[in-house]
Amino acid sequence: MSFEFLLCLVALMGLAAIGMPIAYAILVASMAYLVAAGQSIGISGKVLMDGLYQSYILLAVPLFIVAANIMNAGTVSDRLLQFCIAIVGRFRGGLGHVNVMASLVFSGMSGSAVADAAGIGKLIIDMMVKSGHYTRGYAAAITAASATIGPIIPPSIPMVLYALVSNTSIGFLFLGGIVPGLFMGGVLMAMNAWISHRRGFAKDEPVPLSELPSITFRAGPALLMPAILLYGIYGGVTTPTEAAAVAAFYALILAAVFYRSLSLKTFYGILVDSARSSAAVGLVIGGALILNYIVASENIPGVVAQALVGLDIHPLVFLLCVNLLLLVLGCFLDASTIILVIIPLFIPSCRELGIDLVHFGVVAIVNCMIGLITPPYGILLFVINAVTRIPLAEIIQEVWPFLAVLVAALLVMILVPDVILMLPRAFGYAG
Repeated sequence: MSFEFLLCLVALMGLAAIGMPIAYAILVASMAYLVAAGQSIGISGKVLMDGLYQSYILLAVPLFIVAANIMNAGTVSDRLLQFCIAIVGRFRGGLGHVNVMASLVFSGMSGSAVADAAGIGKLIIDMMVKSGHYTRGYAAAITAASATIGPIIPPSIPMVLYALVSNTSIGFLFLGGIVPGLFMGGVLMAMNAWISHRRGFAKDEPVPLSELPSITFRAGPALLMPAILLYGIYGGVTTPTEAAAVAAFYALILAAVFYRSLSLKTFYGILVDSARSSAAVGLVIGGALILNYIVASENIPGVVAQALVGLDIHPLVFLLCVNLLLLVLGCFLDASTIILVIIPLFIPSCRELGIDLVHFGVVAIVNCMIGLITPPYGILLFVINAVTRIPLAEIIQEVWPFLAVLVAALLVMILVPDVILMLPRAFGYAG
């Protein structure tokens, strides 16, 4: 490791530690490396622009963000929420089950954990607290835990970013996330049911079965979005990026024409918010592209891969060690930074050890999502604290059981790759 690269790492960690936004910390640290190495700072601009213009896939990110924001506006969210209440709200701990099911449904539209938590999550927390059956901390904790499902079931912005750094098929990554996402929802519902019976949570008023068909009909067009998205990709009609554009257009038509819940003023606000979110993601991507150029120049991935092969480490041991490291890093770094900066270091090692990159990618992304609710710096905990004003201490106190079952689910995915690879293989994946 050269002095210049060590300087880059120290600058990155130091700036992040004092609270500088991670995108700016990466950019400043990268500039420090180039100056110390006697290279032109103009290289950073060339690397950044080449990376952005050659990555058509990145267009999917702002398009998915727009689609999610449109679906969270107007009456679309309300209709989907009523559908979830009608299906699972009749059981003990019903609104907790609704919380998880809503995340499963909305995950097919947003691809963002933060969007799910700040949007539909706030509505369900208010409902749970007002019912009088749940504490504020419990409502917030299960909301944070269920929001981690959002980027696992397609569409998924983190999977788009992983595909960018690993050259893995987005289509097969999307397929690989479906069963794990449902599995995560299942273990969260099981934990909610266990806690509900243990604490004696009262049952909520069930929706009459006679109203179920009409509620399903009203929510039907919104529920079709994931099906349209997946058919477009796997039916060979669209590329993943084009499917993102179709999803955004479908969401617009649905909200503006079918449900008539979108005004021009609201639409303008959605575009502004989407532009801000896209710019924030873009800054992290830009910084990561420059940092990855530096890492490649230092041949860090090659050195790591050769060292691991020299140790004759078993692939399963490697996966377990990497995931343990990612769980620790997830306590301090956001998911985009881990995917764009940390994970590329291990991809050459995965190839050398024969680890399937779709399996590794989905496991790593699930790991990153668990990091979003891991104290002390899980970003979803702070997001929910910000939008609900529920004290952070109350949320952290209640989140541990859900964190435990999600880590257990992650371990199952590591040990049983078919949980992830069964659907991709059914659709022709040869990995």
